[in-house]
Amino acid sequence: MADAHAKHHDYHLVNPSPWPLTGAIGAFMLAVGAVHYFHGAPLWYVAPGFAVVLYTMFGWWRDVIREANGGDHTPVVQLHLRYGMILFIASEVMFFVAWFWAFFDASLFPGEAIQHARTVFTGGHWPPQGIEVFDPWHIPLLNTLVLLASGTTVTWAHHSLQHDDRKGLIQGLVFTVVLGLIFTSLQAFEYEHAAFSFAGNIYGSTFFMATGFHGFHVIVGTIFLAICLIRAIRGGFTSKQHFGFEAAAWYWHFVDVVWLFLFASIYIWGGHGGVINPA
Repeated sequence: MADAHAKHHDYHLVNPSPWPLTGAIGAFMLAVGAVHYFHGAPLWYVAPGFAVVLYTMFGWWRDVIREANGGDHTPVVQLHLRYGMILFIASEVMFFVAWFWAFFDASLFPGEAIQHARTVFTGGHWPPQGIEVFDPWHIPLLNTLVLLASGTTVTWAHHSLQHDDRKGLIQGLVFTVVLGLIFTSLQAFEYEHAAFSFAGNIYGSTFFMATGFHGFHVIVGTIFLAICLIRAIRGGFTSKQHFGFEAAAWYWHFVDVVWLFLFASIYIWGGHGGVINPA
């Protein structure tokens, strides 16, 4: 007699998991702690919620990796995971559209008559009066070259994995992670030498929100690829099954493309006024 519980389809029905519950609890704790912190409480108020969220992320993704290694990620499941990653990146695109919208709305209409407060802050032109912007052909250009180089190294790693070249996979990932760290270091250096602040001017707020969130995405992508590097060293990917790495590579290419738009619009087009060169 056939096993009544035998699996006769290509879909993966997940086992009961505690992670949605712990994730919700951690998010609530983090939100409450953040509200207290914004009202003057010490920074450690956010630590418990942050710790629970990190623990949930670690445990949930660990289970997903175990499911993949156990054969649960059939071609059909992998296809749906790809759809999910595509939708996630699409949502991230719309997230950055908001910051580009804010920047272009302020820069194209610095003297908008309807918004009198904007004219007060900008002086009716862009960049606003008194703002010394960065020279796009120094650190911003260097960071552009760094990210473009990282895009080629992650593609090298992907190509090597598809051809069962584990050495090339590891080398490509190492270079990509190092380049990601270099980008973050250069951006931190740039922020340290900014002649304008986040508060008090519309240029600083739009600049730091757009480039800062991109920098956060670079950090997330670097961690993503570093985990893939650890898995690659431990033999966790094959040429036939490597969605985790593929998702990381897609995310990294998305980060690269967003930076090209930031460099062209915010640094070059939107910063053609005064120039400051950090030294």
